[in-house]
Amino acid sequence: MATPNVLAIVLAGGEGKRLMPLTADRAKPAVPFGGTYRLIDFALSNLVNAAYRKIVVLTQYKSHSLDRHISQNWRMSNLFGSYIASVPAQQRVGQRWYLGSADAIYQSLNLISDERPDIVVVVGADHVYRMDFSQMVEAHVASGSPCTVAAIRQPISLADQFGVIQTEHGSSRIAQFLEKPKDPQGLDDSPHEVLASMGNYVFDADALVDAVTRDAEREDSKHDMGGDIVPDFVGRGLASVYDFKDNEVPGATDRDRAYWRDVGTLDAYFEAQMDLISVLPVFNLYNYEWPIVAAQDFYPPAKFVHGWQGTYGHAVNSIISQGTVVSGALVEKSIVSPNARLDSWAHVSESVLMDGVQVGRHAVVQRAIVDKFVTIPDDARIGVDAEEDRARGFHVTPSGITVVGKGQTIS
Repeated sequence: MATPNVLAIVLAGGEGKRLMPLTADRAKPAVPFGGTYRLIDFALSNLVNAAYRKIVVLTQYKSHSLDRHISQNWRMSNLFGSYIASVPAQQRVGQRWYLGSADAIYQSLNLISDERPDIVVVVGADHVYRMDFSQMVEAHVASGSPCTVAAIRQPISLADQFGVIQTEHGSSRIAQFLEKPKDPQGLDDSPHEVLASMGNYVFDADALVDAVTRDAEREDSKHDMGGDIVPDFVGRGLASVYDFKDNEVPGATDRDRAYWRDVGTLDAYFEAQMDLISVLPVFNLYNYEWPIVAAQDFYPPAKFVHGWQGTYGHAVNSIISQGTVVSGALVEKSIVSPNARLDSWAHVSESVLMDGVQVGRHAVVQRAIVDKFVTIPDDARIGVDAEEDRARGFHVTPSGITVVGKGQTIS
């Protein structure tokens, strides 16, 4: 069989309300992660590494920084027809914005008709993972189903947090797609686990066009890929599942082989960042056989220097990005993004500092997320007292993580 022509669609229009205030000024896929990355870099890196290089990114909500990131850091050679194109909502079918992820594809069907692919890969833009989508496409073609849903094994106790897939016994054919079930059946080969949808799909192009076109005519639909389109295929007996455990990514370690995180909440986002910094990281950024591509800013290297009165800058179990100067400060179990400055006697622990954050002398930052361009004055305390942080207008998560918004003033 000839190699199919594949178009990838990245759904990047999500508002990300549960990540506020990090999404107050940017789309969810543009939220920084791991020092030098944006969340969308994981989806794009997976597609490009799998040799799928005809990619459209559907954007909508506060997309300027996302569009700029794609245009500056994801320029593809068009020698063989490769491209990554950021496509905003265009109101092609009326004066309205996208009503959901399925409607986003319906309103962008011109992209499919222009490219004329055999296969369409549809992925979300806000998960942290590695995946070779070419293996999923091969499994999709072999199954004979027009729709394939990627799924990851999760403990049955967490089933009520996911869309759960139940298959016909001894088959990859999906029998039921259950949204956050309370009492699902476990897997035949692992009764304590269920298959949870990853939000990644492969479709025969003509079947996808037909499904989203029919869905657009339904007044009772929420026009959602997972909530409406996949159940439509399941109901007609036309959907198969792809088990993520079967995906073999070059360079993966036993520790991070099946890693996938939905970072849709601030606590999940924080925990995923902490996964990066252990001696044997739960998710390994240093896999050069399947690289995650980051922004290439022209900052100088990070620097650790003596500070005031004999103090010296050092960091332990931390990621320190380029352009950062640690001057007489201590950094522990933290991620520091580019162009930050930490002054003498400052102590940063279990925290995420984004680009351009300035930490003054004797300041203490612990269990906190500090967004871009925040200046923390001398002697300030962030994350030490939750009630004090709330009184100053900072958001504090259920697990006690203090979040300081972009450019927010600290007194």
